[in-house]
Formats: sequence, C-alpha cells, structure tokens
Amino acid sequence: MSLAQKYKPTVSRHNLLFIAGLAWTTAGGMLMWRGLDYEMKHSHHLWLNILIGVAIGVPFYFVLFSKISYKHIRRIKGLSIPYPCAFSFFNLRSYFMMMMMITSGILLRKFDVIDRDYLFTFYIGMAFPLLVSAFRFYYAWATKKEME
Repeated sequence: MSLAQKYKPTVSRHNLLFIAGLAWTTAGGMLMWRGLDYEMKHSHHLWLNILIGVAIGVPFYFVLFSKISYKHIRRIKGLSIPYPCAFSFFNLRSYFMMMMMITSGILLRKFDVIDRDYLFTFYIGMAFPLLVSAFRFYYAWATKKEME
C-alpha cells in the first residue's frame, strides 16, 4: 500500500453527502457574508438589493444549480467504493469551475471591473442558489435513503 493510499482521508459515501453540504454552505455563506456586509455598510437600498439578489439567485438555482447539485448527489450515491476520499464530493471539472468562479470574484473585486453596488448584489444572488443546493445535500444525507 502506498503512503498516499495509507493516509488518504476516507469517509462513507453517506457522510460524503454531508461534507458536500458543508462545502456548498461555506461557499454560499462566504458570498452571502461579503454581499450583506457591503450592502449594510454602503447601500441606501438594503432590502431592495437583497430582493434583487434573491431575484437573481432563484433562476440561477432552477436553471443551473438544481441540476448540478442533483448530479453530484447521484454521483456520490453511485460511487463504486464504499469509502471514497473525503474530497471526492466534487469531480475534477467541478473543482476547476469552483476555482475559476473564486478567481473571477476576487479579480472583479480587486480591479473594480464592475461597480461594487452591483457586484455585491450579485454575490447575494449567487449565495442563494449555493445555500439552497447545500440543503439538498443535507437532505440527501439526513434521509439516509439506501445508497445506490
């Protein structure tokens, strides 16, 4: 057995659903925190910007994030090994997409490409589908349905 195999952090497929929920909650929570923090300090229309953010997030959830989260839940449940790596809640493509989105957010903020009022409202908008998707993972974990 290789050293990497020996020390690879593994969890059950079932608990990998919970870890995925934590990852999505962390991403959504960070965006929501940054968005709300900015809006509370700088916005004259706090509730309007929150509503606009949610209005942005709802279609993103139904068009994109619901499908992505469902696909990941099915993939995790269908893993052939009972104790996969604790980081396998995403596939390689999803890790790449996540890194691109994080990098884009940082660069947009750092170089003021988009007016901050719009950017942080968009942060709230992206936080919403991430957090709703996280609860789908928690639900899949909590219901303890038979692993496929």
